[in-house]
Amino acid sequence: MTNQRAKLNQAQTIVVKVGSRTLTHATGKLNLRMLEKIVRELADLANQGRQVLLVTSGAVAAGIGRLGLTAKPQSMPEKQALAAIGQGLLIQMYEKLFAEYGLIAAQVLLTRDDVNDRKRYLNSRNTLQALLRYGAIPIINENDTVAVEEIEFGDNDTLSAMVASIISADLLIILSDIDGLYTANPKRDTSAQRIKYVEEVTPAIKELAGGTDETLATGGMITKLTAAEIAGNSGVQMVIANGREPDILQRIIDGADVGTLFGARDKMLESRKRWIAYGQQLRGCLVVDAGAQKALLTEGKSLLPSGIVQVMGDFSQGELVAIKDSAGTEFARGLVNYSAEELQRIKGLRTEQAAAVLQRECAEAVHRNNMVVKG
Repeated sequence: MTNQRAKLNQAQTIVVKVGSRTLTHATGKLNLRMLEKIVRELADLANQGRQVLLVTSGAVAAGIGRLGLTAKPQSMPEKQALAAIGQGLLIQMYEKLFAEYGLIAAQVLLTRDDVNDRKRYLNSRNTLQALLRYGAIPIINENDTVAVEEIEFGDNDTLSAMVASIISADLLIILSDIDGLYTANPKRDTSAQRIKYVEEVTPAIKELAGGTDETLATGGMITKLTAAEIAGNSGVQMVIANGREPDILQRIIDGADVGTLFGARDKMLESRKRWIAYGQQLRGCLVVDAGAQKALLTEGKSLLPSGIVQVMGDFSQGELVAIKDSAGTEFARGLVNYSAEELQRIKGLRTEQAAAVLQRECAEAVHRNNMVVKG
């Protein structure tokens, strides 16, 4: 673990995500002291010659504070209205603070559609890379004003991991109001111990995550573990740490024993595979037999209709589905060549039988080139 910490100082492209609880007071109004702290630390990293990107929450919370509300509304139109009010306040503060250090802030608002579509995904990457070449600091947030359930990331932990994946960052740092991942919820269990290093996000690790008690926050530890999984499979190390700690970013870079460090795969997924695995929303599930599972895991084969035993969900051709074994464990995911209705008709059939049913030539249900196998 010490060697892994030592490598952090080599990180050149760093994505930092800061959450609502770190950036706002309990009243919902912006915590200007924390904003200044985060900007100062980011500016210092930039002065070291590193490329830094900030994924920031706080727009809805800033809107709550501006309107003097006491609670976060639950309806989508109200939340979008608050985001529209708060986003302007938030970026105004960032621009002012970064300018004091001679740096340019650039606002980037994204929705899930910007990564679902391959062309928009590549355009997002090109835009972010261009901003970094100009020496600007991208200030990234979900476009809450226009996002609806079908196109929203839902939390900025996932968004930050996607940004780190898109630009092939070296390090993702998620700043929260907790010191890292614990063996239990430290707010409820005083015996809980901080976990210093997680090599891989396993089901057992995910079981350690609890929900969130915060009225202004979205998600909780489980969304941060999902982010760690995305980052790790994209070759990006990730650290969860307490954003209120002094000089926390530099201490992480210097290899200090703070927060929880999540390892990254030595052999990361190539760009298109990362887009398939994490840039898409799952639309359904295919349960396959043992023979098909072996062919996918050990023989590098495509998934044929004959190996499918169950089709779940309502999806169209070209959409992303999970591929699971008979026990319900996902071991792959990929883009399907058929709709759910068509696969219901041809599941379990050999290629020539499937062609007779659909009355056209049939190919793989999921081609290997459009599939990501876990492990």
